[in-house]
Amino acid sequence: MPRPSSLLPAPPLRHHHDREILHLAVPTFFALVSEPLFLLTDSAVVGRLGTAELGGLGIASQILMTLANLCIFLAYGTTSAVARRFGAGDIRGGIRNGVDGLWLALLIGVAVIAFGWPLAPWAIEALGASDTVAPHALTYLRISLLSTPALLVIMAGTGVLRGLQNARTPLFVAVGSNLANIVLCVSFVLGFGWGVAGSAWATVIAQSGGAVVYIAVVAHAARRSGVSLAPDAAGLKASASAGAALFVRTVSLRVALLATTAVAARLGDGEIAAQQVAFQIWSLLVFALDAIAIAGQAIIGRYLGASDAAGARAATRRMVEWGVMVGLLFTVLVLLVRPWAAVPFTTDEEVRALIAGALVVVALLQPLSGVVMVLDGVLMGAGDQRYLAWASLWTTLVYLPFSVLVLWLVPEGSTMGLVWLWLAFGVWMLARGVTLGLRARGSAWLVTGATRP
Repeated sequence: MPRPSSLLPAPPLRHHHDREILHLAVPTFFALVSEPLFLLTDSAVVGRLGTAELGGLGIASQILMTLANLCIFLAYGTTSAVARRFGAGDIRGGIRNGVDGLWLALLIGVAVIAFGWPLAPWAIEALGASDTVAPHALTYLRISLLSTPALLVIMAGTGVLRGLQNARTPLFVAVGSNLANIVLCVSFVLGFGWGVAGSAWATVIAQSGGAVVYIAVVAHAARRSGVSLAPDAAGLKASASAGAALFVRTVSLRVALLATTAVAARLGDGEIAAQQVAFQIWSLLVFALDAIAIAGQAIIGRYLGASDAAGARAATRRMVEWGVMVGLLFTVLVLLVRPWAAVPFTTDEEVRALIAGALVVVALLQPLSGVVMVLDGVLMGAGDQRYLAWASLWTTLVYLPFSVLVLWLVPEGSTMGLVWLWLAFGVWMLARGVTLGLRARGSAWLVTGATRP
């Protein structure tokens, strides 16, 4: 017979945490899901042009995602910093950080274009693109580089608003930008016949529109709070310095993802085309799980800013439970749609079979991904970037030998190479789960106050 206490409703505190999580995670979920849908739309449209064009998009998108993720501190670092000040009641200081972040985003974006344009052919070759895939990758990459300043401004503006516990405005901007991208991509590629270049120009226009909206919103908030919109040298330096550890973390993560793409490209044109689709589906699911993680950044930052360590730990426990539950749901969904998942992207039966095989592993990784994403967001919200940097570096070093072994151990002509590559990818996710879980169980990350030394 169950104990009487087990028949009682859940404690009010759990319901409180659920409301907090849902308030931020639901709009963030739809905003984040729209981003991989942005790339999935490109994949579906470009896939109608042929396998080489789809493979070129896969190579170029990995490079672009790497450039964007190297600057993710513009969003994540700003979210945790602003949330701490929000919890401590210093909203003006948080907005000042946000204005500096916007200026830093513009400067970095211009630098990325300047360096990325001449280095584009080398980057494509380094990822193992074949002679048929490389021209399409170069076209897409060079045009899309022009959208980098806008993309980074969107990151910085998103961080400010989420730190202020506002997840609805980023949702509206993301949905609007991605709807514009869908219309423009279909029109330019299929209507005007611009090919891969049309998809890239759609990206440039849609992201530029989103950046203009964020600049207007942050500028309005700054004027209301009496914060100057002029760049501040000390603030720019502080924003750049605060992102150093997150930069190391992101470099490590991107090395793992780029290694996966490089191995897939060397397995064959069919494998890299299938990897593009499988990876974008995985990204769609990870971005959905990241909604809880980003809610965690804002919630944990606010709790620690208000010097409530117990509340931060309780919220962490609940968010991990959410991560596991959502991950299990995604496992079921992927297995259900797996037989038809490749249909919108390619008519090549070999590529469809490769996609179906990879999605089995993608499905099984979802609960683990839920835990990893949530704990990563929690520690980021706590400002524990130094630990995240070292943990990411070591887990990537664990993964790289496993990814290379796929090329050595899979027989030439085997159709299982991509499956083995995703199994190796699972080793990396497991290593990340172990390092993050051990840290979260301790108390070193529970540093309270408006700022973290």
